[in-house]
Amino acid sequence: MTYSGSIIAALLLGTIMLDLLVRPRPVRGTSRSLAGAVLMCCLALMLFGGFLALTGGMLVAAAMTLGLQAALVVASNAKHVVLGEPLLFTDLALVGAIVRHPQFYWSAVPLWQRWVAAFAAAALLTLLAWLFVPDPLMHLAGLLLTGATAALLSLVLRSAWMRDLAPVPDAAGDVARHGLQPTMLLHWRRWRSSTDPAAPAPIAALGPDEPALIVIVQCESFADPVDLFGDPALALPALTRARADAVQWGRLHVSGFGAYTMRSEYGVLWGREEEALGFRRYDPFLTAIREAEHALPRRLSGWRSLFLHPHDLRFYNRHRIMPAGGFAELLGPERFAAPQSGRYVTDAAIADTILQQAGAAAGPTLIYAVTIENHGPWAPEDGVAGGDLRQSYLRLVRRGDAMLAQLREGISALRKPALLVFFGDHRPSIPGVTHPGGDRHTPYVMLRFDKDGQVQPGGSGAADLTPAGLHHAVLAQVSGSAD
Repeated sequence: MTYSGSIIAALLLGTIMLDLLVRPRPVRGTSRSLAGAVLMCCLALMLFGGFLALTGGMLVAAAMTLGLQAALVVASNAKHVVLGEPLLFTDLALVGAIVRHPQFYWSAVPLWQRWVAAFAAAALLTLLAWLFVPDPLMHLAGLLLTGATAALLSLVLRSAWMRDLAPVPDAAGDVARHGLQPTMLLHWRRWRSSTDPAAPAPIAALGPDEPALIVIVQCESFADPVDLFGDPALALPALTRARADAVQWGRLHVSGFGAYTMRSEYGVLWGREEEALGFRRYDPFLTAIREAEHALPRRLSGWRSLFLHPHDLRFYNRHRIMPAGGFAELLGPERFAAPQSGRYVTDAAIADTILQQAGAAAGPTLIYAVTIENHGPWAPEDGVAGGDLRQSYLRLVRRGDAMLAQLREGISALRKPALLVFFGDHRPSIPGVTHPGGDRHTPYVMLRFDKDGQVQPGGSGAADLTPAGLHHAVLAQVSGSAD
């Protein structure tokens, strides 16, 4: 076998072997599909050709291709351990966010893996400089190989053999069947072919007794400690009281664990179930602007809507998505009192701003707020004796509960018909304490206030909802009928 043939054979073998390390692995007694292996080889050759065109050296091009694939394996397995999901094609859209906000992501990767990644990156850069070959023919060969394999990949994907692969969103199952990179490619193609939904009709408030103020709070990592840890003594007092007086309350069945705030946020604001979203469910914010007519502010005809978030509004492109969805004003981190300790704006400061805006509201007003104080990691430097991450989380989730009490009392004092909706965006992923398997639900409560500020109890039992179901429950409270 020639030198170039040996390198390409080793590259393809290394590609297949690296993918076998990806979790979830194939079910016992099975292996990755042949279709997945073909797609993996095409992708590897296309990457190899690109690196060859860049460097002119076959060895360094192969090393860079395998290095990039190894990085994807490490990232996917780390994510699977922490969040219960493999790497998705939509995660590639977060590369810029990872650079701007590394604390949200690197904390989930063990220290030794960070060192390995840094060493691998340094090694690849060293190889690139040392083995760069100023041979025009090799650079041209790389370009031709990239073009040829891209054309071959396109033909393969259009073939009847591939047409029916990954027909429904099943990231874990498809990775086990076909491999990580093929699944990301197949899901991306399905996502690209998805269509936008028809626009729903706007809804206006009916009658003087309907709420003139709606406050919806998406509370970071807010989960019932009784559910998380099985200890009734950990019950949150404000949540317990709100459940007793709520017009509606129950479990919110969110799809994410430890992250993916935007899935819950989109569901509550846009009201589209994940079954209807198809492959858009993995990151519905990527297509939210194209579905803007479904957003809650757009459906509340004649209402003024405000969006509050104490973090960079460019994160998840909220600075574009929320105005398109009908929010007249966005209040970013500069509108909240700076934290005296800790890294994030406190829940109490957010509650203060909500109540200020609610008190100044002159007409029907929607206020949607996202909190951040309880964002992980729950590290020992939080100041809890012994560095107990469980106690760190409990301390912060109780601040979220105190925020619920603060909002309840503050809205009651306004003496106007109002609706307060409070829910957790996802459960926390606390190393060694909580795990992604099993239940994922968080609590939600809906408190209705009359014109005298008195809470109007619902008198009904718990009603479990999805985030999209909560959207329609809010509209039903405003319009007096089911949406």
